[in-house]
Amino acid sequence: MRFTLRAPPEQRLDLSPLVPDRLAGLDQAAIERVGLNTTRATLCVGDVFTVRMGDPARVTFDGGSERFDNLGESLSAGEIVVEGDAGQFAGRRMSGGRMEIRGNAGGWAASALRGGRMEIHGDAGERLGGPASGEVAGMAGGTVVVRGSVGERAGDRMRRGLIVVEGDAAGWTGSRMIAGTLVVCGDAGVLPGYLMRRGTLLLGRAETPPPTFVPSGGAPTVFLHLLAAALSPVSEPAARLTAAPLQRLLGDMASLGMGEMLVQAGHL
Repeated sequence: MRFTLRAPPEQRLDLSPLVPDRLAGLDQAAIERVGLNTTRATLCVGDVFTVRMGDPARVTFDGGSERFDNLGESLSAGEIVVEGDAGQFAGRRMSGGRMEIRGNAGGWAASALRGGRMEIHGDAGERLGGPASGEVAGMAGGTVVVRGSVGERAGDRMRRGLIVVEGDAAGWTGSRMIAGTLVVCGDAGVLPGYLMRRGTLLLGRAETPPPTFVPSGGAPTVFLHLLAAALSPVSEPAARLTAAPLQRLLGDMASLGMGEMLVQAGHL
């Protein structure tokens, strides 16, 4: 099933209804009447997109926009492909399936993700995988891969799952992490691991770690072999990073202090 953008939207759009399980069983007329919960003028799917019917298990958006909010929200099965950019909260609360954004994504992508896989070919905004306002836990499972760079606080309050960033992070990477694994192949920015409790940060560069992390020698070899095997199908740059000489720090001692930061030797 394909949704082709008629023209760049003039207001933010809520595309959460356009997921496979909610489209299954609807005819074209019913889909075109679906409301998009817009901010000013009332719009339906047919006002914004040309709809080409097909198997709803695979949904493609031909054309994207930074105003496409909530794309793939609560996706549980099937596949969504965006040929362009996405707005805020892409993939929020996904529990299964696959989502691919062949452009950039806004803030809070993969917020509260519970399962499935999200791949962003460009950059992602702030709080990748993090909780929305008022929530106490972020990503709780699944896999997120960003081929570009990310904004501040990627992995904030992350509880489980895997995040891989092949570029740089803006800062406070893995802040308040509860558990899980977060990889940044480039520069992690200022204060990575700030107040993290548990979990693993694997970083290419971390020149300004919090002073409440303590050195703990090298990384365990067996763990690195297992991590490399898990990363190889997901990201070659991340898998290569596990083979580099790594320094290990434990922290954040200002919190529970059971997390670990693995940083490429000479880049700490």
